[in-house]
Amino acid sequence: MDYLWYVTLIGLFTGVFGTFGGSILVFLVKEMKENLLTFVLGISGGIMTVVVFLDLIPEALELASVFSTLAGMLLGAILIAGLDIFFPHQHFMNKKYNINLKAGILLAVGIAIHNIPEGLAIGAGYSADSSLGLGLAVIIGVQNFPEGMAMATSLSLAGVRNLYIVLATIVSGIPMGLGAFIGAYFGKISDFFLSFSLGFAAGAMLFITFDELIPSAHEKNEGYMAISGILIGVFLGIYLSIRV
Repeated sequence: MDYLWYVTLIGLFTGVFGTFGGSILVFLVKEMKENLLTFVLGISGGIMTVVVFLDLIPEALELASVFSTLAGMLLGAILIAGLDIFFPHQHFMNKKYNINLKAGILLAVGIAIHNIPEGLAIGAGYSADSSLGLGLAVIIGVQNFPEGMAMATSLSLAGVRNLYIVLATIVSGIPMGLGAFIGAYFGKISDFFLSFSLGFAAGAMLFITFDELIPSAHEKNEGYMAISGILIGVFLGIYLSIRV
């Protein structure tokens, strides 16, 4: 039980650190430059792509079978696709999100819900190997910065006070702790469940990366900012996967 609470706290800290850190960055920069957000989104997309193909999928395949891995990936992608229908989370650069408070809140809710499968990746990663779980926590924490930036920018333009914006970004990161608990709990049942859980996390993260992060990076791209961010993200993801 102590192990489950430990992994839950890691997931909780990672979620809160990412979204809260992104909001603080927005306040420090004052006026968020689109080129900066494009670059950060590209880095996040590159990192997440590496994590999926270098860490999650190989570990899932080694633990059980191709079937458990692919079944988990399919369900993870389908779940995120279904969530996007009710809680749109994509197109960070789209100004439509900045029209009113309702849009800002919807974005915040969508980010909170999408943090659950990312937390599941951390929990399942810890169940497979502590170094994998820690590496995923670091990488996902960095990846969550653009989400906090997007949320803070939207709510700020909707006229929300900074204190409430900070509180909203903190609350949106909490569900990652729940996801980490679920991933760690089911990951200890059997190798099949752990493989399925890692596959589920991989499918969910692939969907988020290719449907949201990378397209959003290119949406307002000027010059080579998006592709530069993606390439740096790939290099950084490989380095972190090896070193952490």
